[in-house]
Amino acid sequence: MEAVATDFGIKEALQQLGVKDINEGSSTGSNNFSNGEIIESYSPVDGQLIGKVKSTTREDYDKVMNVATKAFLTWRDVPAPQRGEIVRQFGNKLRALKEPLGKLVSYEMGKSLQEGYGEVQEMIDICDFAVGLSRQLNGQTIPSERPGHVMREQWHPLGVVGIISAFNFPVAVWAWNTALAWVCGDVCVWKASEKTPLCAVACQNIIAEVLKDNNMPEGISCIINGDYKVGEFMTTDSRIPLVSATGSTRMGRIVGKTVAERFGKSLLELGGNNAIIITPTADLKVVVPGAVFGAVGTCGQRCTSTRRLIIHESVYDKVKDAIVGAYKQLTIGNPLDEKNHIGPLIDKDAVDTYLTAIEKAKAEGGNVLVEGGILEGEGYESGCYVKPAIIEAENDFEIVQHETFAPVLYLMKYSGDVENAIAKQNGVAQGLSSAIMTNEMKEAEKFLSYAGSDCGIANVNIGTSGAEIGGAFGGEKETGGGRESGSDAWKVYMRRQTNTVNYSDELPLAQGIKFDL
Repeated sequence: MEAVATDFGIKEALQQLGVKDINEGSSTGSNNFSNGEIIESYSPVDGQLIGKVKSTTREDYDKVMNVATKAFLTWRDVPAPQRGEIVRQFGNKLRALKEPLGKLVSYEMGKSLQEGYGEVQEMIDICDFAVGLSRQLNGQTIPSERPGHVMREQWHPLGVVGIISAFNFPVAVWAWNTALAWVCGDVCVWKASEKTPLCAVACQNIIAEVLKDNNMPEGISCIINGDYKVGEFMTTDSRIPLVSATGSTRMGRIVGKTVAERFGKSLLELGGNNAIIITPTADLKVVVPGAVFGAVGTCGQRCTSTRRLIIHESVYDKVKDAIVGAYKQLTIGNPLDEKNHIGPLIDKDAVDTYLTAIEKAKAEGGNVLVEGGILEGEGYESGCYVKPAIIEAENDFEIVQHETFAPVLYLMKYSGDVENAIAKQNGVAQGLSSAIMTNEMKEAEKFLSYAGSDCGIANVNIGTSGAEIGGAFGGEKETGGGRESGSDAWKVYMRRQTNTVNYSDELPLAQGIKFDL
């Protein structure tokens, strides 16, 4: 559907971003190191071929790593505030290119245009955060037990940071990592999802221009292309002290084990199985938009997507009717058309996963409230458009215990006190995001207490989806334990060093140990 891309300005966006409809290779700026097989990027919006990249061979990868490791030797010596200035300029470039980059995100990934713009805004926000951070990479002074001594703690760059990102946030998660890594003095090698490679090429073009304008080595930012085999180049490479990987729990187990075997560090952002608890005092004006956006935003392909609603039996029917009624108002179609709430799933494999989950839920006794299915006909030619489904289920259903990356929402009841709802919410293997809808202070505080939600994110009267960059993002249990973005997440990109300085004329030993000669 050539007209679709033209009508919504995709060709113009690609031109503005320097993404040509020709082979784009593994890149450190203008260099092209790729000699591998062609990866074609098809849009789930209309099924059209957007462009091509070449996958990275082992030989290509080693060339990229040589450029990156050499660039690190220069970059680490640049004062942190000056590194922050580079990131500031990058953020300004993103401001200028927010519209075309947001359109490319929407078209290549399939999320709504507003969400595409929002993702670029996240990149801008993390750049702003990192610029301020570049003057605050603070250590501390620690009192020494020995006279004439002082202890200090300081932080140093790690080196080359490897970033493996997923298709659902094709640019923002990279920016979360790379903006912080850059101000910390690290250089980055990025393997984007093979499902959204052109977004990576666009980002690389933007930062390459900034680095060139500042006479900085282009190896500060590198990209490589390909499937999990290319990711293995990084996970097994001792030249990469930190691998930050976003994706499935299955992938995280492999990455974590592989990196640990060589005593590297890994930052894992993995699956979520997120729930909203809805109590008797919850305000439906807050519940409905929070739950619906959480469940259908990005077509249910966020790690923070709402998978479960745990509703008190006294308000269950009222909440159920309100949610089902809201689903009837949803419009599904081309995500570049802002009249539509929901775009497509990323590909037909995702559609198969979605259909399988619905059938499994039915087989386990689930009651379908809003029927799912594939949409066909004009505007749905890609075969990736599906209807969001709602199913009454039990928390111990096997399919409910697993994350399904699709718009399938499970409703379930709880009775008694909020502790019973919290137990249901915590009764899954994942621990990313959680929320409670209540106007009862005691319930909110119980939910936020040490005996409450076991997730890395716990919200009150907002949904599970839509984190701000100021707070650390991540989760517990099978979500991996990593933290990205705000707060003190920057520390994972640096190595801690403790210093003890003796400015006296004696050499007293710690713990009062005597060693006389």
